[in-house]
Amino acid sequence: MEAEILHADLDAFYASVEQLLRPELRGRPVLVGGGVVLAASYEARAFGVYAPMGVKKALQLCPDAIVVKGSFDRYTEFSEKVMAICSDVTPDVEQISIDEAFLDVRGSTHLFGSPVSIATRLRQRVADEVGLPISVGIATTKHLAKVASGQAKPDGLILVEPDSEIEWLHSLPVRVIWGVGPVRDATLAEYGINTVGDLASAPIDLLVTWIGPGAAHHFQALAWNRDVRRVRKQGRAGSVGSQSALGRGLTSEADLSRVLLSIADRVSARMRKKSRAGRTITVRARFEDMASLTRAITLPSAVATTAALHSAGLELLADAREEKPGPVTLVSISVSKLERAGPLQLELPFDPGNPLKPGSPVGAAHLSVDRQVDVARERFGKEAVGRASVVLGPNRGVSDDFRKLSERD
Repeated sequence: MEAEILHADLDAFYASVEQLLRPELRGRPVLVGGGVVLAASYEARAFGVYAPMGVKKALQLCPDAIVVKGSFDRYTEFSEKVMAICSDVTPDVEQISIDEAFLDVRGSTHLFGSPVSIATRLRQRVADEVGLPISVGIATTKHLAKVASGQAKPDGLILVEPDSEIEWLHSLPVRVIWGVGPVRDATLAEYGINTVGDLASAPIDLLVTWIGPGAAHHFQALAWNRDVRRVRKQGRAGSVGSQSALGRGLTSEADLSRVLLSIADRVSARMRKKSRAGRTITVRARFEDMASLTRAITLPSAVATTAALHSAGLELLADAREEKPGPVTLVSISVSKLERAGPLQLELPFDPGNPLKPGSPVGAAHLSVDRQVDVARERFGKEAVGRASVVLGPNRGVSDDFRKLSERD
């Protein structure tokens, strides 16, 4: 089996873009975010700063760090340029976040040479045409390619030869396994499992006792590089969604309503831009103990208005909070069962007051308003017009744009 899967990962993406756009930041520690560090430059990471970390704590570790709010629109622009270069290398590209993607290059070697040559070509084009550093890992599986790109950082390239991949993988700390976070890393360390090799050789019955059957079998399979997943080309999205992290949490219904309205505005605008509407609306709420609850509703007709998503979101969040009161630290809205938005069919008999019925007078009016807002934003910028409760609310300075990391459409 040949090593023909690449994992390309932009280095400290948000911070690198800021340093590219603002030359005075180059070589200096940069933090992107508001109350929480969303990205830290490698100059800041040298002081122990990482994402996510509170900005206050980050500045204690690195007092000379420069905090920037960031520009989400520019990040999207740079991401699209990089992904276009990836698509020039091979049509088999699976973007998994705004700053990383898998590439299957087996069908491109006859055009561009070996996988190493292709990765070198990719990195050089990203540097020359976009101006950003990107690290690439090459291996026989997606999991190992991602591990390799992490080891190649910053701005490097690693090929894991098929005949030495197990030896190479087993020498690494167990935290490189995809899905082993700080908490699980600490748990495994308590049982003497510090390297991937330790994990691979641990008795499976003991692993099941320590971390549960699902995680035990999954992590040990990855420790032996057993990963049958293939690179999947991007198809049409099955859902559109967005989320907002809320720091230490919100309890006020008015504050939560404003957050939901902002998310609904963002999601519905993206749906309308792609001429999509959806029937299933899902809200997920996370609480201060990290527990999450999900609520969903499926409507008889597909909707694409801010008012519809906001109205449904309020009801779903209220239902979740009845089960688990307390501060909400993250909330998301996603819309699925998407379909192409066609001409609006008016409903009989009329229900004048329900935004969840797109053919009612209220539903049609909301769609008309949203479309006018879309036109104004397209012409004058997205900040040109907005909902008063969001624009004038106490959370105005908190940008939700960085939620793109978990937004796919």
